[in-house]
Amino acid sequence: MEEPRRLGGRYELGQVLGRGGMAEVYLAHDTRLGRTVAVKTLRADLARDPSFQARFRREAQSAASLNHPAIVAVYDTGEDYIDGVSIPYIVMEYVDGSTLRELLHSGRKLLPERAMEMTIGILQGLEYAHRNGIVHRDIKPANVMLTRNGQVKVMDFGIARAMGDSGMTMTQTAAVIGTAQYLSPEQAKGEQVDARSDLYSTGCLLYELLTVRPPFVGDSPVAVAYQHVREEPQSPSVFDPEITPEMDAIVLKALVKDPNYRYQSADEMRADIEACLDGQPVGATAALGAVGYGGYPDDQPTTALRPEAGGGATTMLPPMNPDDGYGYDDSQGRRRQQPKKSSTSTVLLVVAGVLVLVGAILIGKWAFSGNGADQSFDAPNFVDHTYADAQKMAVNSDLKLAAPPARPARTSRRARSAPRTRRRARR
Repeated sequence: MEEPRRLGGRYELGQVLGRGGMAEVYLAHDTRLGRTVAVKTLRADLARDPSFQARFRREAQSAASLNHPAIVAVYDTGEDYIDGVSIPYIVMEYVDGSTLRELLHSGRKLLPERAMEMTIGILQGLEYAHRNGIVHRDIKPANVMLTRNGQVKVMDFGIARAMGDSGMTMTQTAAVIGTAQYLSPEQAKGEQVDARSDLYSTGCLLYELLTVRPPFVGDSPVAVAYQHVREEPQSPSVFDPEITPEMDAIVLKALVKDPNYRYQSADEMRADIEACLDGQPVGATAALGAVGYGGYPDDQPTTALRPEAGGGATTMLPPMNPDDGYGYDDSQGRRRQQPKKSSTSTVLLVVAGVLVLVGAILIGKWAFSGNGADQSFDAPNFVDHTYADAQKMAVNSDLKLAAPPARPARTSRRARSAPRTRRRARR
């Protein structure tokens, strides 16, 4: 039986968990501490490239400096040699779960509230990284793990840089480092980026969690990057009417083109999401109403971009247990289970209908019983009385006297008095 490959004299490599553009991830066993770990190694065909070597080591340094529950922990680093070529590796915490990309591709719909809760976990990790001066620069579903118990963990700091680094631009020889569907406008334009760039990418991720599609799609990375710079995204509620206006406002504020009008910190965005989930007003609603989306001026040129070869990030892809829900709704209908309608409205409608029916019966009975029929009575004699006297007589008899006709301007003879007869009147 072939001996398992061992790195550093202590890490026995097992099955491949995932492969990416520049690295491979193995399930491994730490023989010294007796624990299961994940080992990420640079691909042998890229090991001779100094830029990939530097990028891989930078990931180890960035992640190793961060110790937070929402960030995949780095335990150790080292180098292995194959044919005299140095192959760096990173020993990481093994996360038993799946990437958000795997969950999105599973075809199951995610509850909007659960999507917001997952984003809170991502923002907690980013808040810690930003506070320690690290910008991730490649936030996307493939770089976020979800454990079996629903905990979110950010991973793959392969292109992370320290804030203030002179190399904090996203272009190298006109090549974009990152993933086009989640690039911030400043990344796509090759400008210097800061923590707010991660918040834009988080907004793209949240958009996809809510709608199962990224905010911009195109035939090529260049086309998508152009849309990030020039075009406004549609509101998520366009694709799912169950998404609330507050959720729309949060996503759209995170996707504002101008970083100055975007969320300024991960903590600020997280606070808005928590307020939304608690049914409280969110700051994003008022902010968007006041300043709009806030795009870049039209006179700024767009940088020509092309995707970097091998720029895809490595992901860990453990098999997903179909019994785990992760906040998904397996029903074929609407995402959220519709609450049962209250029976109060039905009861009120029935009562109202019965009252109307009883009222109609009583009115009909009264009309046809004779109580409402015509009855004769003796009317007072209004002849030879003035209109004022006749009106008083009518009131006393519970009658209503009509207004007298207008007199003609001239008459040829006096009108004859009407014969004094007793008339029949009706009430």
